[in-house]
Amino acid sequence: MENIIDQRLKELSIELDKASVPAGSYVPYVVTNNLVFISGQLPFINGELTIKGKVGENVSIEDAIKMSEACAKALLSQLKAACNGNLDKVKRVVKLGGFVASSPNFTDQPKVINGASDLIVNIFGDIGKHARFAVGVAALPLNVPVEIDGVFEIEE
Repeated sequence: MENIIDQRLKELSIELDKASVPAGSYVPYVVTNNLVFISGQLPFINGELTIKGKVGENVSIEDAIKMSEACAKALLSQLKAACNGNLDKVKRVVKLGGFVASSPNFTDQPKVINGASDLIVNIFGDIGKHARFAVGVAALPLNVPVEIDGVFEIEE
């Protein structure tokens, strides 16, 4: 029998890539008690970083929102791995942290991270509503415009 969240992903035509491996000396996620802490995820789409640069400089807000959605999908891939393939184990999306590589005068970081937040809520419904931050930074790894991390509560 198919899981409820997997059905929802199909309804929304969302396919998750395989969880990526870390590019440094860290793990992709840590499960402690009933919380999953997921390391910052970059906006890989089919294994590639399709858009690079700073929002408000050479990346449009629309493209940055798409990159935010890609980060959310990467978070979900890691979360699925942490839940042994069963996203129905998720009890609550606790918090997302959004970093946006921004030009000095760009101030719409929350609008960019809404791409991830909206996707998460569309998938999980009320349990997907979460606390969040969205901040502008001078630069991000590999010159990506967005990076997002997350905390999720799962069944023990």
